[in-house]
Amino acid sequence: MNTLTLVIRTIAFLYARISEDPRDRRRGVNRQMSDLRTFSQENGWEIGGEYIENDVSAHSGEERPEYDRLMADAIEAARQPGVRVIVAGYHPSRVWRRRVERAQAIEDLRQAKCWVAFESGGLFNMAKASDRSQLANLGESDTAESEVKSERVQRAARERAEEGRANGAVAYGWRRQYEYDDRGKVAGFHDEEDPVQAAVVRDIVKRLLAGESLLGITADLNERGVPSPGAGQNRKRRTLGQAPDGSRWNKTSVKKIALRPANIAIRVHTCDGQQTEYPAAWPALVTPDQHARLRALFADRAGSGEKPGARKHLLSWGEIATCGVCRGHVRSAKRGNAQRGSKADTYVCADNGCVGRNEDALDEFVGKVAVSALSNPSAADVFQQDETAALAAMERVNALRARQDVAADDYADGAITRAQLVRITQRLGAQIKEAEAEARSLQPVDLSALDGLIGPQAGVKWETLDVPRKRRALEAMRMRVVIHPTVKRGPGFDKSTIEIKWITQADES
Repeated sequence: MNTLTLVIRTIAFLYARISEDPRDRRRGVNRQMSDLRTFSQENGWEIGGEYIENDVSAHSGEERPEYDRLMADAIEAARQPGVRVIVAGYHPSRVWRRRVERAQAIEDLRQAKCWVAFESGGLFNMAKASDRSQLANLGESDTAESEVKSERVQRAARERAEEGRANGAVAYGWRRQYEYDDRGKVAGFHDEEDPVQAAVVRDIVKRLLAGESLLGITADLNERGVPSPGAGQNRKRRTLGQAPDGSRWNKTSVKKIALRPANIAIRVHTCDGQQTEYPAAWPALVTPDQHARLRALFADRAGSGEKPGARKHLLSWGEIATCGVCRGHVRSAKRGNAQRGSKADTYVCADNGCVGRNEDALDEFVGKVAVSALSNPSAADVFQQDETAALAAMERVNALRARQDVAADDYADGAITRAQLVRITQRLGAQIKEAEAEARSLQPVDLSALDGLIGPQAGVKWETLDVPRKRRALEAMRMRVVIHPTVKRGPGFDKSTIEIKWITQADES
């Protein structure tokens, strides 16, 4: 015997959404919700909940927590006997843009026997196949419209990139100047250097190259009250510890500002996961040489796991100090006889333990040698080197990469096998890594690491430096320290077993 369930209540769950509202004025979503309330009252529906998502796209796949809550609440309410549940939106495009998401919602609402209604017109019973089909077809036009718009936007974005123009808001370090036609309407714009912000960018780059840590620079910027790139901007979410107005720096923002290609007037365009670089229409803030040095510095840190800001030992790891027996790196370790006295920090061969030296004594000796060299007023001329060898090394890197590309094309054309491609890629990869290391070592010295150190007061100024800055100075001077085995044991530091060398381009080429 069939039974008829009497509907005694109709509950509407109202959803409003706007894709773009960068200033968070909420006028669009507020108008939608006001119209939806009127729509519900005119139909005699009880309002079960209101769900608003402002400045949120439904096409990009961005998370929509309020939409998820809407669906969960509507389906839960539909389980009550004698209840008709309606999911109500202003227009189909306000609720769904992606066909996958729409199809899943139609199926979920079918099982829950819900309805869907739009203030712009249309009432659909999800329990009926014909209504589900109509809703799917109606939404498909919205999806096609979004996809066509997306393609148009992507093409326009690529055109802007090819012309070197910025995409979106002006970047930190520049200010936007608008150009007007004879009727007073905006005809275009160009970005020029912002004197205050550009000075901050240059200061960050200079200090990083001089050996200062990201944390130290970040703390200094915040202590001086320098506004961060996001200061005063409305953001959907803030990082942990950020001020409500977004005025504080963090080490991530400092690093991004320092390493971005825009600093050397390079416009990066990303499409389908592929990045393409174009000459930018805005002025550069730092030199290509500074940018290359900084990228190489962070690449070295990433490869070694070194955190220079936390460096406690002047000569551990890296290329400055090596073992005179096996030519390996040195590390710092506690060595000594605990029964006769406390163990002391000691530089030891990292691989085989071939050599060992008291850390404080060796640091003091190296410092005296460095100060002696820096005391010469003409030291800057001595340490500065020609760029010719570095450019030649980079040409070798580019040539090796081009050979990798040729091999990939040959594999795609069937000219070589996969095994051959793997072997070629591995061999060329090793050669590229070696050539990149050579190119980095041949880069002309960044004299900013020696700022204030050259001259008669070198000794006094050296003592004021922390360990990371002393290390950067030694790297800029191209000093190499070779620790040879001691001839005989005994008290005192035997400096005759320490070999100091100054690397020149001829040595490294």
